[in-house]
Amino acid sequence: MTLSQRRCVSCGRLAERSEFWRVVRCWPDQRVQLDRGMGRSAYLCRTAECLKVAKQKKRLARSLRCPIPEEIFTTLAARLDPPPNHD
Repeated sequence: MTLSQRRCVSCGRLAERSEFWRVVRCWPDQRVQLDRGMGRSAYLCRTAECLKVAKQKKRLARSLRCPIPEEIFTTLAARLDPPPNHD
């Protein structure tokens, strides 16, 4: 068993931590941020579908036990790989 495996809050996929985005509710100020910080963490696949489900069904908010600011979703959407260019 590898200790660095995590589970996506959206689809439930189990994979290495490096394959996910990390969303953190920092302690003690309850600020939500991406990638860094100490506190409660949730992991999300780096896909548009998981991001969409996490937002619509409030999976991140439930996992972190706090509301998720819209700018978190905007930043994650901007990190998605651009669609392939078929010229």
